[in-house]
Amino acid sequence: MKPKDPDCIFCKIVDGEIPSAKVYESDSVLAFLDIAPVNQGHALVLPKGHYPTMMDIPSELGVELMEALSKVGKAVMEATGADGLNLMQNNYEAAGQLVHHVHFHLIPRHSDDGLKLWPQSGYDNPEEMSELASTIAGLLK
Repeated sequence: MKPKDPDCIFCKIVDGEIPSAKVYESDSVLAFLDIAPVNQGHALVLPKGHYPTMMDIPSELGVELMEALSKVGKAVMEATGADGLNLMQNNYEAAGQLVHHVHFHLIPRHSDDGLKLWPQSGYDNPEEMSELASTIAGLLK
């Protein structure tokens, strides 16, 4: 497991220095309720090791995280009677990341909760979209 950051609030929660309302724990993953929930039952799922962003997570840990997200997500929906569930994850400040320890938000949703997703836009033309897709694909080779 990756070493912890002594200044990270989530590392302190993992180590038990700061209390949390735990809902799931394995050797590598921890899930607990968010103290400032979007809706009641809003849970955070994170690796116990300190990885700043999603891009830093090793692939073998990704499988365990996905299993935990599925298990916790199902339990959150059942416990809250939710009609749906948002999975949110932010990387870097510009995307809204406040704690620099990768974490996933499981937000139970109800048909009448009034929450809206972000506005969508488009491309100026099909060529612009095609060029960007080609650039991204080229970087993955």
